[in-house]
Amino acid sequence: MTNPQPPGPAPLPPTTDPGEVEAVGTPGIDATLDDGTYDRLIEPRNPGRLALEGGVWHQISRKYLWEQLASYGAMLILTVAAVLVLGLVLDQTWVYIPGGILAVILVWTIAILPRQVRAIGYQLRADDLVFRRGILWQRMVAVPYGRMQLVDITHGPLDRGFGVAQLKFVTAAATTGVTIPGLSQQAAEALRDHLIAVAESRRTGL
Repeated sequence: MTNPQPPGPAPLPPTTDPGEVEAVGTPGIDATLDDGTYDRLIEPRNPGRLALEGGVWHQISRKYLWEQLASYGAMLILTVAAVLVLGLVLDQTWVYIPGGILAVILVWTIAILPRQVRAIGYQLRADDLVFRRGILWQRMVAVPYGRMQLVDITHGPLDRGFGVAQLKFVTAAATTGVTIPGLSQQAAEALRDHLIAVAESRRTGL
């Protein structure tokens, strides 16, 4: 009969980089980022569209669409009112042509707003944040965490009225600045804190 071996020390849990864990999948803030957002990102139909393989796309708040509709709707009402006053009351018939063109542009903008809003998304990857927007004119920007110098939350009167905010972050190169619109206040604060923590870990080499 052999003597039983004494139990060895318990295995240590794997050590991981806190910034890297949060950057991949962001399990700690996913629920906050996706609360009240759309469930599917609109993709352009043309085969030459910009795309990324894999990853989780986060979208913006549904309230942002209503804010934009209210903004452009107010502009349309003011345009029509101004044209009618100048044309009918002051007999300035020339105003119908530019006023009509502006009204058509505003109506077209309002019609495509739902698709434009649902085409806005961002992805938190291991080393950078990728932001994309646009259907006809697509834009996709990748900003490395270690190069972020400023993360700022802004919201105007209309933003506060609809409960949304804009998150802006810039690097040393001003052309790589990105503004993510239409985030809920909770999502903007959670994303700001996450980006600051990950950016600091990248700069210090932790």
